[in-house]
Amino acid sequence: MQIRNSSDWRDALPFELAVPAAEAVPGEPTRCAGCGPASEPWPREGLWVVKHKHPNNPAGFVRYYCADHKPKAKLAPPVAAAKAPRARAERAPRAERVAAPKVPERVAALCPDCFVEVPPSGVCGMCGTRVG
Repeated sequence: MQIRNSSDWRDALPFELAVPAAEAVPGEPTRCAGCGPASEPWPREGLWVVKHKHPNNPAGFVRYYCADHKPKAKLAPPVAAAKAPRARAERAPRAERVAAPKVPERVAALCPDCFVEVPPSGVCGMCGTRVG
């Protein structure tokens, strides 16, 4: 199953970063996802919008959070110093690549009646004519 997306206000939100709900999408009071469905709705000025990643939907999903339940921003892991390039003197010499031998392509034989390419057997697959 492939999920199709439609374009709306959620496309402009960054993943895993809290944005004030009043700025993202003004509207009616909404419940916080952390407080639960039995809680009272919050005004949009008191809520945060977070777009989370979803394993099956590349557009993700959006949740509203109050200040008490707002998740921390997830940052990318820092680049390790071990990945820094080594000096040229430390690098091992590269082995020379040997070019693959060039094999000439087989000349394509065409059937004079059907004008289709004939396989290496020399017999046309459409009409059965032997092409030499």
